[in-house]
Amino acid sequence: MSIDGLDDATIRRILADTRRIAVVGASPRSVRPSNGVLHFLVQRGYEVTGVNPGIAGGSLHGRPVVARLDEAAPLDMVDVFRNSRHVGPVVDEAIRLNAKTIWMQLGVIDEDAAARAREQGITVVMDRCPVIEVRRLGL
Repeated sequence: MSIDGLDDATIRRILADTRRIAVVGASPRSVRPSNGVLHFLVQRGYEVTGVNPGIAGGSLHGRPVVARLDEAAPLDMVDVFRNSRHVGPVVDEAIRLNAKTIWMQLGVIDEDAAARAREQGITVVMDRCPVIEVRRLGL
């Protein structure tokens, strides 16, 4: 089992039930993992909004980019591409916006922020990538 304690059935359910995703830390650079994940999610039919104040008002892979997470609401999932030390405020905002899932990417771990979200009934995926999980689970 991974660091987040979630089983495959839970990951499958998240990926099947999620429609609207905000990708925090979305990058216009094609070599960045956030760019590739955003593109993959768009191709899979998710309604994705990038969150990056540096490129707000533009688009990535045909989807809008906004400056702040609240501009992407309403949303089901917040997919976080930020350094672990910067995750707390993103998680707090996702809690405020009533996100159903917070997904912290590979290498992104913040147990305190995850605990705050779980206390509010939010599912927290940590140190995983949705692209890898979709492929691993054959979805």
